[in-house]
Amino acid sequence: QVQLVESGGGLVQAGGSLRLTCTASGRTFGRYAMGWFRQAPGKEREFVAGISRYGASTYIPDSMKGRFTISRDNAKNTVYLQMNDLKPEDTAVYYCAAKGDTPIIVPSTDLDYWGQGTQVTVSS
Repeated sequence: QVQLVESGGGLVQAGGSLRLTCTASGRTFGRYAMGWFRQAPGKEREFVAGISRYGASTYIPDSMKGRFTISRDNAKNTVYLQMNDLKPEDTAVYYCAAKGDTPIIVPSTDLDYWGQGTQVTVSS
């Protein structure tokens, strides 16, 4: 069992930056590929970024590439999402997710564990 706890969300003006943090419980963090998703009110959940178990590979959709960066620190059981040049359309609840037995999380991955989410609000 893995528990995921996100933090770092908040209110930021357009053009600003935030770094989200997801901390996992347990001693098997390195066995899991990690990812970030988001869901805005009235919209479907959207894939944001994925990272392989040891951080060698990342996957970010073209629409977010250049603004969002995912990284992880397995010694701290933590994965990060650095978000720059934020836009009002980035407003959403951001969720951390984990998947074992997979090289990397992509939009279609069936996830094993989810965090409770952290709210990001970008004002114009």
